[in-house]
Amino acid sequence: MDIEAAKLTSLPSILVVDDEPRALETVARILSDEFDVHTAGTTAEAEQILQNEWIQVLLCDHRMPDMSGVEFCTMVRDKWPEIVRIIVSGYTDSADIIDAINKGGIYQFISKPWHPEELTIQIRNAVELFRLQRQNEQLSVELKIKPASLQESLSEKRRILQARFNWEHGIVRSPESCMNRVCNLVRQVSPFDVSVLLQGESGTGKELCARALHYNSLRQDGPFVAENCAALPDELLESELFGHKRGAFTGAVDDHIGLLERADGGTIFLDEIGDISPAFQVKLLRVLQEGEIRPLGSNRRRLVDVRVIAATNKDLMEEVRAGRFRMDLYYRISTFLIPVPPLRERTEDIEPLAHALLNEIMEQMGKKVKGFTREAITCLQNYQWPGNVRQLQNEIKRMLVLASDEYMGAELISPEILQAAPDDAQQDMALLTGMEGSLKERVEFLEARILKETLIRHRWNKTRAAQELGLSRVGLRSKLQRYGLERAEDMDKPVSAEA
Repeated sequence: MDIEAAKLTSLPSILVVDDEPRALETVARILSDEFDVHTAGTTAEAEQILQNEWIQVLLCDHRMPDMSGVEFCTMVRDKWPEIVRIIVSGYTDSADIIDAINKGGIYQFISKPWHPEELTIQIRNAVELFRLQRQNEQLSVELKIKPASLQESLSEKRRILQARFNWEHGIVRSPESCMNRVCNLVRQVSPFDVSVLLQGESGTGKELCARALHYNSLRQDGPFVAENCAALPDELLESELFGHKRGAFTGAVDDHIGLLERADGGTIFLDEIGDISPAFQVKLLRVLQEGEIRPLGSNRRRLVDVRVIAATNKDLMEEVRAGRFRMDLYYRISTFLIPVPPLRERTEDIEPLAHALLNEIMEQMGKKVKGFTREAITCLQNYQWPGNVRQLQNEIKRMLVLASDEYMGAELISPEILQAAPDDAQQDMALLTGMEGSLKERVEFLEARILKETLIRHRWNKTRAAQELGLSRVGLRSKLQRYGLERAEDMDKPVSAEA
């Protein structure tokens, strides 16, 4: 078998060199189940095998008649340096061991008598070492010959990120969206190295705006790191942001580099900053003022150069007036304040957002549909979305799981969303909550909502809806006429997800 053919075999190749035939036979029998074993009784025969076979591990007896094992391993190292060399000897003189390691570059020195299981483990380790050495060599060669390709790949990834979080196209919205003002502010402030505070309800896309600020800034080639300040107690948050030394507290078994240090030269996004404690506010303020951190358990301070973008779902100025948030920290993080509107104030954005989210979710889940029906979009637009874009994303994911047709209809939408009042619902809600209106008017309000939700779930099949509600078809038809709940003609019209 030539060397190229040997590389294609599934078993690693081992060469055993020993002038005792019985020893060769014993070793070959033990190792043949896991390895392709070659044997040689002399060093000359072994050299011939090395020239013709792709050997990974050499197992050589030390006391040989024509040449010592150390001398042979030295010769092998000069000609085939990648082969892992192991010496076996019945003599355990320390001088011999040192000589073998220094001259022959020996990986292991195994003493006789050896145990079969221990010998097998040593050979396995040697084969793994051979594999890692070759992998390291290949990676080193790749890094030497492909620096331009690596740089090009890195630049391409940066271009993709910049496009994805571009203030103009990366933030999905309609042409007349109120988010246009937010995007204009992002565009204006991105190039300037000032702190920004994003203020808005949870799920409105504050982190998306923060990434847009970073990837359109002069720090775009630096790191972007994010931390939810509300998710951790003070000690863990301090460790996450500032880092710690081993032994700084119980469980600190290794040194840990903090996020502020990792963000050096880039941007750190501190989400829900309004939830940090007054004690930690003092520590954070000092870091932002001085531009230096001191990891827990360390006496050394480290300078960091980071841009801070913070976000909160609270009115921080109101928190300042209530004494729950430091005024000096507020002004430190809010050089530029960008309010992010909730989704209920962006009804015009729901349709393009639904399409964009559906395309992302289809790619993640590996399930395809063509889009929504017009009725589904209308129902989504009628809802107030207290959970904002995050809730809309979860609802579309749920719809896709249930979908069995090319276009997702309103019957797939959750009941609480189907029962939502239309845009002019404030007057109806006032009736329901008792602010005004008679009992009859309130009951009729609820009845109309129940009728509409039931019909949508049954795709406006009046027979099924009547059966569920315990009504006759004539009775149902009468109520529909009374409340003006006839379906519009274009509700089945498909709306493509690629629109």
